[in-house]
This record gives sequence, structure tokens and C-alpha cells, in this order.
Amino acid sequence: MSTSKKSKSLTISEELVTSLSYSIIQGELKQGSKISETELALRYGVSRGPLREAIVTLEGLGLVTRAANVGARVVELNTEDMIHTFSVRESLEGMAARLAVDNISDSELQELYELLDKHEAYLTSNNGDHYIHQEGNYDFHNRIIKASRNPKLITLLIDELYSLVRMYRQQTAESRPDPKQALKEHRNILDAIANKEADLAELLMRRHISRSRHVLEKALAKQTIAY
Repeated sequence: MSTSKKSKSLTISEELVTSLSYSIIQGELKQGSKISETELALRYGVSRGPLREAIVTLEGLGLVTRAANVGARVVELNTEDMIHTFSVRESLEGMAARLAVDNISDSELQELYELLDKHEAYLTSNNGDHYIHQEGNYDFHNRIIKASRNPKLITLLIDELYSLVRMYRQQTAESRPDPKQALKEHRNILDAIANKEADLAELLMRRHISRSRHVLEKALAKQTIAY
């Protein structure tokens, strides 16, 4: 394969990862559903090669499972996996908050305060509705992680763990109470970082994610009963 063809293939694969990740996280591709390469190749107008590359990447992100003689399927969310995922997240994001104390810039702090002001305005104008759809560079947690300036930590959380975290958050959003409490906790975490209180920043972030885990556990239990 020539360099240009290989580069094009990787680009198509990356675009497929983005599109398929979104469909899985939003629930458009249902949990546990079989992934048909033929159907997806037709839908996206691509060959099997880059599609298979995308599926391998999605497996690495925890959004797809593959088994011999079964093929690829969308992951099924469950309480045990969520607890394991969020336990790792709690430890790593606590560390990220601690590191951010020494590494975050004044401009980043200002932008984060402005971001939380926007979140508060959104909640006020939308009667307290969740701001669950805000992602990427606009997501409070992602910015704290990036402010840690630790490449390994950023890779582990944002590039490897966060797609699955977003799926849990998105697909249990309707059962999650009081987004204003989450916003209050975000402000307390940011204040601790701004005031150079590393121990407090780590503690508050860990508590925040632990609370989120308990809320998600209840939401998943409700979904199990409903099914």
C-alpha cells in the first residue's frame, strides 16, 4: 500500500471512529447489538478495511466487544463494569486535579470560571435541565485533565477511558438528579485549584466522582428493573 493510500485509509478510519462512537454513546447503536460490517460499509460508503480498523479502535475504547464465532457487538453497560471504570476514574482524576494546582495557567482558570458561568446560565434558562451534552474542550473534566500537563494521564483518561464514561453518563442521563449539585461541586473543585490547595482539590474531585458513581449505580439498577 502506498503512503498516500495508507494515510487516506487511516483518515477514513478515524472519521468512522468519531461517527460510530457518537452513535454508540447516544444509544443510536443499541447496547449488545451486533455490528454488521456489511450494513455499516453501505451506510458510510466505505470499504471493509478502514471499518475493521475503526472497530478495533472502538474495542480499545471499551465501546465494542469482540468474541470468536460471535463477532463484534456494542458493549452492554452493567453495574460491575461501571464501578470498576469509575473507581479508576476517581483515582486518576483526583491526581489530575492535584497536578492542575501547579500547572494550570491563569488564562485557563479564567476560561474555566467562564465555562461554569455558562453552565449555570444554561441550567437557569432550561429549568435545571442537564448539560450532559457538553463535551470535549467544553467539558469541565476534560479541561482539568489537560491542565494536569501529564501526557500519560491525559491519554489514559481522555483517549482511552472517557468514551465509556460518556456512554454511562449519556445513557443514564434521565435518571440523574439535580445537575445544580454537580455544578456546585465543580465550582468548589475549581476554587480549590485556584487557591493552590492541592489536597483539597484532589479530595473534592474524588468525592465528586464517587457521588457520580453512586448516582449511576442507582440509575443502572432502575434500568435493570425496567427491562
